[in-house]
Amino acid sequence: MAATPEQPATATPRRKAGRHRGEGQWAVGHHTPLNGNEQFKKDDDGLNVRTRIETIYSKRGFDSIDPNDLRGRMRWWGLYTQRKPGIDGGKTAVLEPEELDDEYFMLRVRIDGGRLTTRQLRVVGEISQEFARGTADLTDRQNVQYHWIRIEDVPEIWRRLEEVGLSTTEACGDTPRVILGSPVAGVAENEIIDGTPAIDEIQRRFIGNPDFSNLPRKFKTAISGSPHLDVAHEINDVAFVGVNHPEHGPGFDLWVGGGLSTNPKLGVRLGAWVPLDEVPDVYGGVIGIFRDYGYRRLRTRARLKFLVADWGAEKFRQILEDEYLQRKLVDGPAPEQPAQTWRDHLGVHRQKDGRFYVGFAARVGRVDGSTLTKIADLADAHGSGRVRTTAEQKMIVLDVAEEQVDSLVAGLEALDLKVTPSPFRRGTMACTGIEFCKLAIVETKARGAALIDELERRIPEFDHPITININGCPNACARIQVADIGLKGQLMLDENGEQVEGYQVHLGGALGLEAGFGRKVRGLKVTSAELPDYVERVLGRFQEEREDGERFAAWAARASAESLS
Repeated sequence: MAATPEQPATATPRRKAGRHRGEGQWAVGHHTPLNGNEQFKKDDDGLNVRTRIETIYSKRGFDSIDPNDLRGRMRWWGLYTQRKPGIDGGKTAVLEPEELDDEYFMLRVRIDGGRLTTRQLRVVGEISQEFARGTADLTDRQNVQYHWIRIEDVPEIWRRLEEVGLSTTEACGDTPRVILGSPVAGVAENEIIDGTPAIDEIQRRFIGNPDFSNLPRKFKTAISGSPHLDVAHEINDVAFVGVNHPEHGPGFDLWVGGGLSTNPKLGVRLGAWVPLDEVPDVYGGVIGIFRDYGYRRLRTRARLKFLVADWGAEKFRQILEDEYLQRKLVDGPAPEQPAQTWRDHLGVHRQKDGRFYVGFAARVGRVDGSTLTKIADLADAHGSGRVRTTAEQKMIVLDVAEEQVDSLVAGLEALDLKVTPSPFRRGTMACTGIEFCKLAIVETKARGAALIDELERRIPEFDHPITININGCPNACARIQVADIGLKGQLMLDENGEQVEGYQVHLGGALGLEAGFGRKVRGLKVTSAELPDYVERVLGRFQEEREDGERFAAWAARASAESLS
C-alpha cells in the first residue's frame, strides 16, 4: 500500500480498535473466569467443601480428595497440604503440586482479636498433642497453626474446637481472614476505644457468609483502639485505628489497601472518622468494593492494594460513600505517634481495673501443645481465665492480681517464656519455613531460634529495640520489608561455590506513623552459616555510628553501604 500524508511509510501500523479485556471486575461486567482459581470458585463455593470432608474424605482418606478441593477449597476451612519431608528448596518452584504435597495438613485456628479463654487454650493444646504431633505455632496474625493433621481427624478436631467457641472457618482462602484486634482491648489503662464489639459484629455478619466467600484474594482486617498501634494496621486491606475526634470523641480512623508479599504497599488513610457502631457497616462497604471491583484476571494483581493504588484514596472513599454506604463519612484526624517504641505489650502492665496483664515471648512463636495447656493452668491459677495472642507471635495473661504477678512470672520463666526478654527474642519473628511450607526455599524457625541464642551470647549488652524478621520465600508472611533487619530466604553460592541456604537482606523497614520499607543494598546477601556474624557486625556498627536517640531504621537509611555490609 502506498504511503499517504496521514500515514508515512515508516509509521507503526495502528492496532485495530477492540474491547479491552479488563481486570475481571464483576462490577463492570467481567464475570467470565479468567484463571483456574476463579473457575473452581465459580464451580462450587469453598464453604461447601466441609460437607465432603466430613462425609467422604475423612472416611475414604487422602487419596479420595478432589484436586480442586485439596489445593483450593479446603483452604476455606483453614487446611493447606504441608510440604513433603526431604524436598530441598531448589525444587520448590520446579516440582508439580502433587510432588510437593504431603498427605498431612497444616490447620489454622482463627482467633479473632486474639481472644481466648483458658478453656479454649487448653482444648487447643490438647488437640495439638493428640492430633498434631505437639505442633502449635503462634502466628503474626494472632492465630494458632497445627501441622501433621490427618484428613481422617479433621471432623473430630472441628467438633472439639466448636464446642468451646473456636473455628477454622475462612482461616485461609479468598475470604475475610481473621480480624486482628488489640490484645489488651477493654483492659488497657490508656486505651482510646475498645473495638471488641465491632469485631464480634463483623464475625456474626460476614464470616462464613456466602455473599462474601468468593473474593478476588485474601482480605485482611485490623481493628484496634490502642495508642500503641498494636495490630500492624499499615499492612492490612482494611484497618480501623483508634483516634479521638475533636467534636465527636473516640472512634476510628479508616485505612485501606495495605499488604506486603512481592509487591508491598502501605495502607492509605481515607481521612474518615468512623464511630464504633458504624464500623461493621463500613467494613461491609470496603469488602464489598473488593468483591465487586477487585481484579480477578491475574492472581498477582488480585489484592485490594492494587485497586487502591489505581483509584487513589479520594475515588475509593467516594465509591464507598456513594455506592455502598449511601451517605457521607465524617472527616477525622490521623492517629498520633505512639509514645512507646515496642508495640507488643510484653512485660507487666497495670490494667484500668487495678489488676495487671503480663505479656511474654516464646522463641519466634514456636510453642507446643503441652506448653499451651501449662499456660492455661498458670492463667487459671493467677488470673480470671483470659489470655490473648498478639500480632507479634507473643501471648498475654490478663486480670492478674498484684500479689499474683511474681508467681505468674516465675511460672512462665520456668517454661522458657520470657516476660522481660532480650531485644533479640522480643524482636525476632519467623514464618513457617521449609519445614512445612510448600512455598518456602529455606529454614526459618530453627534458624531464628538459634540466631536469638547466639546474639544473646555474643552481645548481651545490646539494649536497643530491634526487629529481625526471617522469611522462607519472597511472600513476606513474616513482614521482612518492614523490619529493621529483614531476611528473605533464597539459595545462593557460598565461598566454595556450593549452593547453600541464604538470605537477601532488607535494612531499615518500620511500621508506625513513620512506616516505610527496608533498604536493599546492592548485592547484600548472607548465607545461613554467616548470619550470626553478619547481624553482630551490623548491630555493632549501628552502636558505633548512631546519634543520640536514633533508631536502627533511621540509622540504616543514612548509613553507608560499607557500614551495612
